[in-house]
Amino acid sequence: MPGVNREHKDRLFSFLFGNKSNREWTLSLYNAVNHTKFTNPEDIQFTTIEDAVYMGMKNDLSFILFYVMNIYEQQSNFNPNMPVRQLMYAGKLYDKFIQINGLNIYGKKIVHLPVPKLVVFYNGTDEREDTILALSDSFDSGEEFIEPDIEVKVKMININQGQNTRLMAECQPLAEYAWLIEQIRRNREEM
Repeated sequence: MPGVNREHKDRLFSFLFGNKSNREWTLSLYNAVNHTKFTNPEDIQFTTIEDAVYMGMKNDLSFILFYVMNIYEQQSNFNPNMPVRQLMYAGKLYDKFIQINGLNIYGKKIVHLPVPKLVVFYNGTDEREDTILALSDSFDSGEEFIEPDIEVKVKMININQGQNTRLMAECQPLAEYAWLIEQIRRNREEM
């Protein structure tokens, strides 16, 4: 279908939850995902990687809230490589955090970093259950299994309309986003 913007889902997701003027929606999403009840949206510090700064690498949404570094991605196609992508985003974000805060990673004292929480919000047309994607699934050590020294786990949550009703009930903007995406999908089929 020529002329159709296929990036509308992640752009809308980023606008809704990554826009500083929508902090209350970001907080609502955070609370719904983490089963918390934080109330002050001003506590959110956005850290989203912008394309121009990191030469072609950008993420949909990242922010720090109470020393938790949240990296959220919206995916309309299942991507088993999200753990390696999230690892790369986290590395860039930690580097930026260390520089901004003047932390010395070469010193004798441990540097305290925000806890990473990595989430992929899936809204593709393939039937997908919520799952944990693991970086170690990508490691190929040959015939013999060697335990990796690095592991990254990414929580994948299906946000299609009708899925995760508790999450949708707790985050109205996410429910409305899922509804809109479903309407766009239906209109594409019928028009």
